[in-house]
Amino acid sequence: MTVRVVFATGNQHKLGEVQRILTAAGADIELLSLRLWPDAPSPVEDGESFAENALIKARAISAHTGLPTMADDSGICVDALNGMPGIFSARWSGEHGRDAENLLLLLGQMSEVPDHRRGARFVCAAALVTSAGVERVVEGMIEGVLTRTAEGTGGFGYDPVFRPHGYTVTTADLSPEEKDAISHRGAAFRALAPVVAELLG
Repeated sequence: MTVRVVFATGNQHKLGEVQRILTAAGADIELLSLRLWPDAPSPVEDGESFAENALIKARAISAHTGLPTMADDSGICVDALNGMPGIFSARWSGEHGRDAENLLLLLGQMSEVPDHRRGARFVCAAALVTSAGVERVVEGMIEGVLTRTAEGTGGFGYDPVFRPHGYTVTTADLSPEEKDAISHRGAAFRALAPVVAELLG
């Protein structure tokens, strides 16, 4: 039986990516777009970690819809910036969701940093909150380095400046399937899929 779960995002790119990840993992889960609830709240993500922010979103949307809800919070953590942008990745340049500006600011801040100190990682926390109030959070991560220029035409966010360890291209140069197989979001939602099956199946 297909399990229907609200996915707490208005980002259709992310919804499609997560649906693809879950389907490839063999999970019989249908994600419902938040666009079905145009009056849904936009809670303030004032947590101190990716996990806290993911839970804030999932709790708010589950309470609003009365349905089990998944949410995630993710970002890029740069060694030379003491783990920043981290939870501020989506609004690093000052306003939420300005991908090009965020990317350019990060490259500028890293312009004088030598290659051996350009380590970084993408981190994703994926949360599930059921209509009965049961909560679960899992995390996924991928390690790599920051490039000096944007490379590749796929992906979104910081993908064009992140080259995973063991690869010669950025995540923006990978096919969707290649990226899903190694990405932080892929790891997190593959780990969450059996939890959904256990709690809702």
